[in-house]
Amino acid sequence: MLFGKKKSVAGLDIGSSSIKMVEIDGKAGNLNLVSLGFENLPDQTIIDGQIMELTAVSDAIQNVCSSNGVNTERVVTGVSGHSVIIKNIVLPPMSAEELEESIDWHAEEHIPYDLADVSLDYQITASDNNATQVLIAACKRERIDNVRQAVQFAGKEPAVIDVDTFALQNCYELNYQPSDSQVVTLLNIGASTMNVNIVKGTRSLFSRDITVGGNQFTDVLQRSLGVSYQQAEAMKRGAANAAEGVDDAAVAPLLNNVTEIIAMEIQKTFDFYRATSDDNQTAVQKILISGGGSKLKGLARDLSARLDLPVEVLDPFRSIKVDSRKFDQDYLSEIMPEMAVAVGLALRGVI
Repeated sequence: MLFGKKKSVAGLDIGSSSIKMVEIDGKAGNLNLVSLGFENLPDQTIIDGQIMELTAVSDAIQNVCSSNGVNTERVVTGVSGHSVIIKNIVLPPMSAEELEESIDWHAEEHIPYDLADVSLDYQITASDNNATQVLIAACKRERIDNVRQAVQFAGKEPAVIDVDTFALQNCYELNYQPSDSQVVTLLNIGASTMNVNIVKGTRSLFSRDITVGGNQFTDVLQRSLGVSYQQAEAMKRGAANAAEGVDDAAVAPLLNNVTEIIAMEIQKTFDFYRATSDDNQTAVQKILISGGGSKLKGLARDLSARLDLPVEVLDPFRSIKVDSRKFDQDYLSEIMPEMAVAVGLALRGVI
């Protein structure tokens, strides 16, 4: 959708703690999983969305490709975080040509950066005799250049640089075929960033990136219980007796504190949306969670209780054929929540 043209490519999700790659072929309604790969990144490789160690990221991309038979040279990757601005704006009725001529002028009112410093794209989401509704997205050029460098160092061509929020929405639309009236919140909980997107049918109503994620669960366990990173990771995933001398009963309250923060940020997003929208009739009906942070034991249940909404884990392969002879089902189930953005990026090449 953004910052490039549609190509036949693999989806590459460069997260703050891991690299995910997905390759899909076929046509809409008959898609097949060709390859997928996952590799953790060293700590501090990516900080606040900025790639600090280009070599580590490019090496991980190469490893994922060589280990999982990803042979395509072209990839679609994405960006998220504070360098990305997404806004729904309402303009007077106008033609597509008039909008193209005036979009920079309109965008200046909503983008808190000099337009010379950003890549900007837009899409008309609705139009009638009274108004033209436009979704605009902008990302700092330095962030895009940073991502492009890492991909090129790995010997790949970044055919498209999309926005993670929209990639997740593409994944949702393909797999769940929402009706026009269905309103869901897509929640991608990464290691350090949480993408929130309120979607009605196939239209994004409101989106927000929040600096909170799975790392906060790990950090609070490490600090409070004096355990290692690996032990804290095992604890938050529900492993019993992950650290000697640590009572499992001490873990739950610590995790609950972070879950409460996440729930509050989601509720705050709902409040922001209601405060800025003229549509008072739209209410979120369900939350679909994804990302590594969504694998916390009991998170879906706890968020559902706090927000009084159904919460489910998004299945990125729900409508994609997966050959059980080629892909280990247990491994696929383990990494499934983390592959949603990569699947959405890969879909740019086939739909």
